[in-house]
Amino acid sequence: MSRRSRTHSVAGIASGVLVCDSHRVLFVHVPKTGGVSVEGVMRRACPDARKNVEPRRGRHAPLGRILDSEPELAAYWSYGFVRNPWARMVSWYAMIDDWGRRIAAGGPGAVKNRGNDMWRAVGQYADFEEFVVRGTEEWPRMGRPQTAYLGATSHAREVDFIGRTENFAADLRVVQERIGVTPQEPPRRNRSTHGHYRDYFTDAARRRVAEVYAEDIDRFGYTF
Repeated sequence: MSRRSRTHSVAGIASGVLVCDSHRVLFVHVPKTGGVSVEGVMRRACPDARKNVEPRRGRHAPLGRILDSEPELAAYWSYGFVRNPWARMVSWYAMIDDWGRRIAAGGPGAVKNRGNDMWRAVGQYADFEEFVVRGTEEWPRMGRPQTAYLGATSHAREVDFIGRTENFAADLRVVQERIGVTPQEPPRRNRSTHGHYRDYFTDAARRRVAEVYAEDIDRFGYTF
């Protein structure tokens, strides 16, 4: 991958489900939408929060698979966050690029976080355009619209609240008030450092994101 991006450590990335039974709250973690920071807020109010549903449905499970495992969670107050799809892809790329460099260097991050099959595969792509165009074809997680994480057609259910990373502090306050945490802006964890997202895109990559994430773009009004 290109060396254009720099990120903080990716060690300690959490799973995609966080359930607080005592508060009857469910967080659905869409990848690269600020979810690690959101989880920290939720754990302050609910130290007994659990990361998995049984049987386990994997990392970053969408709402439908969560409710297939535990249908009773449909009665919990649920929420998740979304992000501009073009900016999200750059953040995702930057995180994996940084991970690849740490692995190659053999530093502490390489010992703590060996990544996953997707990271290892896309880490071999030549550049950002290949990451977008090929990655969204080969890896279902990359090609899944954010709305697909947050709705469960088979259960006639969608999360109760959808926040936006672009309005993170204000939307997180809605969550904090709902779960009984004094509203305050938390530190942003697992944040990627990179240039402006528009600088990364070729025309082919821009069109591919528009195609793959058309549902998100239409629903939330995102533009390039």
